[in-house]
Amino acid sequence: MHFRFTDAAIDTASARRELLDRGAGGYVSFEGWVRDHNEGQDVTRLEYEAFQALAVKEGDRILTEALRRFPIKHALCIHRLGSLDLTDMAVWVGVSAAHRGEAFDACRFVIDEVKHRVPIWKKEHYRGGNSGWVNCERCAVAPRHPHEHGHDHGHDAA
Repeated sequence: MHFRFTDAAIDTASARRELLDRGAGGYVSFEGWVRDHNEGQDVTRLEYEAFQALAVKEGDRILTEALRRFPIKHALCIHRLGSLDLTDMAVWVGVSAAHRGEAFDACRFVIDEVKHRVPIWKKEHYRGGNSGWVNCERCAVAPRHPHEHGHDHGHDAA
């Protein structure tokens, strides 16, 4: 069980090996990719930033919750930081369990909670040159000053 960030492409084969367990009969993973659109805008690339110390702590907390809530063997989540192109993998979640049902349920729980609770910020770059930070409602759990996490939202986080 471990949440981590990487600036490089996610090595899914290596990550999967971390989940191997003789008591596991199944493994489920989720891959989140950079797509070419969001809310009517043509997206050309993304940038991810995070308040890493808090994010790793919260990510590990989510994985611990998954292990308590579901009868699984192992869970892992890896999230990219930096600039990503279309079709790049932004996030990977993997879960191993004795049975497939628990693995599916726990994997969905982990990705949903990571998206909701972990202080990760996404900047979308649009065709035509504009860009904007999205999903910054999580900033409430991170530092309150824009300079503390490297970008300005154009709104008061308080």
